[in-house]
Amino acid sequence: MDHLDVSTAAAEQHRGLPSFEEFYAAELPRLVVLARGLCPPGVAEDIAQEAMLAAYRKWDHVARLERPDLWARRACANLAVSSFRRKMVELRVVGRLANRRDLPPVSEDTEEFWRAVRALPKRQAQAAALRFVYDLPIADIAAVLSCSEGTVKQHLSRARRALSDTLGIAEGSAESAADGGDE
Repeated sequence: MDHLDVSTAAAEQHRGLPSFEEFYAAELPRLVVLARGLCPPGVAEDIAQEAMLAAYRKWDHVARLERPDLWARRACANLAVSSFRRKMVELRVVGRLANRRDLPPVSEDTEEFWRAVRALPKRQAQAAALRFVYDLPIADIAAVLSCSEGTVKQHLSRARRALSDTLGIAEGSAESAADGGDE
C-alpha cells in the first residue's frame, strides 16, 4: 500500500466508513463464487473484478450503505446477466449468418469473424455490427451513429472489403452479408 492508499484508508476509517481494501479482501472471493454460478469460469473472475471496480468508483456511497456486500453482489449479478445477454445476441447473429447461403458454414470459428470485425476501424466495426446484429437499415444505422447515410454506406463498403480479405469470402458474398442487399 503506498502513502496515498494509507492516507485514504485512514481518512475513511476516521469518517467511520470501512476501508475499501478490507471490503475488497473479504468480498472478492464471494463475488467470484457468485459469478461462477452465473457465467463460465473464464469470465467469472472478470465479472467479479468489474463489480469491485464499480464498488470502488462509488465507494463513498456504497460504504455508507447498511450492507455494502449486498450492493456488490447485486452489481456482480447484473454484470453476469449482461454478459449472458451479450453472448445470446452473438449466438443469434451466428445463427443468422449460418442460415445465409452466400457465407461459408458457421463453425466454432465464429470468434474469427468477431475478431475480424473488432479489428476494423471503430466506425466501420460499429456500422457492421449494427447491420449484422440488428439487421438495421442504412437510415437507422446513420441515426444511431449520428452521421449521414452516405457515411454509413462508406463504412459498410470498407468493412465488407476488409472482412472479405480477412475471412477469404468473395466480395460479392460479403457485400450481401454485410449490407443485406441494396437499399
